Amino acid sequence: MSLRPTAILTDIEGTTSAIAFVKERLFPFAAAALDGFLADRAEDPVVVALLAEVLALAPGRPPAETLRGWMLADAKVTPLKTLQGLIWEAGFRDGRLQGHLWPDVAPCLRAWAQAGIRLAVYSSGSVAAQKLLFGHSEAGDLTPLFSGFFDTTLGGKREAASYAAVATALALPPDDILFLSDVAAECDAATTAGMRACRLVRSADGTEAGSRHREAADFFAVAEAFDLPKPIPAV
Repeated sequence: MSLRPTAILTDIEGTTSAIAFVKERLFPFAAAALDGFLADRAEDPVVVALLAEVLALAPGRPPAETLRGWMLADAKVTPLKTLQGLIWEAGFRDGRLQGHLWPDVAPCLRAWAQAGIRLAVYSSGSVAAQKLLFGHSEAGDLTPLFSGFFDTTLGGKREAASYAAVATALALPPDDILFLSDVAAECDAATTAGMRACRLVRSADGTEAGSRHREAADFFAVAEAFDLPKPIPAV
């Protein structure tokens, strides 16, 4: 097995983007817009189906009440994540929102993609939300760099089977894939599935202390540790 991976699978929150952006910008935006969104989309078949999922998971409670409770708890529930993604879409498309990325992320992603390394995302946020963040990021539209986007519809992020499913979808042996995350338990699941993993430790962003995995302060350090191309500095 060569040091350089064939593909890189990255988390978003705490890995490419500040936890504060999600918690202090995106979550409040969705919470404030929830009631109006549900009223405006009351006859939208997609929203109707999502609300039916919510009701099935929490019978006997109004779906909007359940959603607000899940939002407060930051619950990793697929219909909630899908609805948040739909709400955020309007904000990204009209320019009220831009996806936050740390300065090292976009240059490294571009360098890795240019070198033929496949890129993919696996996040608890919906695929739609992932594409919005990278498609309307502070560094421009990065979605063409990625060959796959995965969310919790294929399984939880702390379950090894989820990472095995990603490897199957990418048609790659798990040990050809490097997973990047700030959460040690997610790295555990990825390595149990046979992937390599590197835990991002961005100290200013409140990442957990201690790790059983190789650590890196940013994507430049990931490149150094795994023999990946480094961006050419701007002149």
